[in-house]
Amino acid sequence: MKRRALVSVSDKTGLVDFVKGLQALDWEIIATGGTKKLLDDNGVKTIGISEVTGFPEICDGRVKTLHPKVHGGILARRDIPEHMATLKENGIQTIELVCVNLYPFKQTIAKPDVTMEDAIENIDIGGPSMVRSAAKNWKDVNIVCDPADYGKVLDELRTNGWTSDDTRLKLSAKAYTHTAEYDMMIATYMREKAGLNEKLFLEYDLKQGLRYGENPHQDAKFFSALESAPFSLAFARQIQGKELSYNNIQDANAALNVVRDFDEPFCVALKHMNPCGAAVGKTIEEAWQAAYEADTVSIYGGIVAVNRTLTAEVAAGMKPIFLEIVIAPSYTPEALEILATKKNLRVMEVDMTRSDKAIPQFISVNGGMLAQKLDTQIETVTSDMCVTKVKPTKAQLDDLNFGWKIVKHVKSNAIAVVRDNHTIGVGAGQTNRVGSAEIALKEAQAAGFTEGLILASDGFLPFGDTVELAARYGVTAIVQPGGSIRDEESVQKADELGITMIFTGVRHFKH
Repeated sequence: MKRRALVSVSDKTGLVDFVKGLQALDWEIIATGGTKKLLDDNGVKTIGISEVTGFPEICDGRVKTLHPKVHGGILARRDIPEHMATLKENGIQTIELVCVNLYPFKQTIAKPDVTMEDAIENIDIGGPSMVRSAAKNWKDVNIVCDPADYGKVLDELRTNGWTSDDTRLKLSAKAYTHTAEYDMMIATYMREKAGLNEKLFLEYDLKQGLRYGENPHQDAKFFSALESAPFSLAFARQIQGKELSYNNIQDANAALNVVRDFDEPFCVALKHMNPCGAAVGKTIEEAWQAAYEADTVSIYGGIVAVNRTLTAEVAAGMKPIFLEIVIAPSYTPEALEILATKKNLRVMEVDMTRSDKAIPQFISVNGGMLAQKLDTQIETVTSDMCVTKVKPTKAQLDDLNFGWKIVKHVKSNAIAVVRDNHTIGVGAGQTNRVGSAEIALKEAQAAGFTEGLILASDGFLPFGDTVELAARYGVTAIVQPGGSIRDEESVQKADELGITMIFTGVRHFKH
């Protein structure tokens, strides 16, 4: 008796050649609906599913393969005589290969005008049942869900007359993955419609294995989301350089989050997930030069990201410096020629298209997961936010806005000291805010900046001590969220010292 394959697919890529290959090996082909029509139109002889079940497709095709003559033929164990006897008694023929992939639910719900009725009609019922049946009986049945596996299956059938146990086991695992992903998409959609949120379903594909994690003794992998996203290293193009490391990816992601907040030509140099130099300019060349000069020491071994085409002039400025990664939306050919002389330098091209779509952020903790929306909110600092007697000048407002955008991306407790739209001191991750301020202010002083400075703080200043310290180092304006029960103390100190103070009303902690 001929071996039988049951074919019913939504994704018809490569199907005709695959089935012709099976027929050339003397297999019989059972097919359903549109799959049968495609094969018939291409000269492939098929058996209709109703010929197998003896029952018509009903309910607009909702019911066609849910039948003992289908599932009995798939699920019967060939090594159990009672199973085979039952098939014979009921006139059921075995099915040795099931080629099924499921209705395009994901593509359907991605349509902007999709209705719930459309979504429901693209929930496959018979398909997952056949896939799971064949996957369960993998020792006797090949389950093929992925067109990428067609060639391997045919090669083994041609060479050995049957597939190996290892191949069928892997096909089974892929099949369960296929149905799990499908059910997860449906569950996510239906739960959203029902207003349920006590479950979190995540799906990521392995992008690459990593040599190690934060340290050499830690195993690590890099997974990417299924859908491409802007400002994402997971979907970047690596033009040259060594393979990315775990720490590279963390740092590059942090750099991209800073770049996302700026529309004007902007450059950030970043080290250990904190900006060490950042600047806006009239041109990207000007922004790069100011960012570099903001801290020529810390940039060593760091990452640089820009939000404009990286030019030869910028590349030439980078050439003498040891950098791990350079990130830009595009590069001039001349810039790439210059960067190519640094063979280990990782050169990444990243889509920086603007989007208003909310971005989920997930952080694992021992035994759990934290979920929140990425902090992409930007406040415009205005004179109306001023809480002191001295009001900000236009030049100060420009720097206050720049500093407020930068400090958001510095590890808390965070202080950024800026002037003329570039950083001149950054204090990150200290256990008290005065300590962060002292680090940033001393950096500015060491660089020769002692007057007209702007200080930005990611959290409120509950006491006058930080304000008093800032005044000694030449700070003339401060931007902070406000919100402390002792706000008045820092306001009074600012008034006493002639400093402008802005309350934004929004906090930007980064842990």
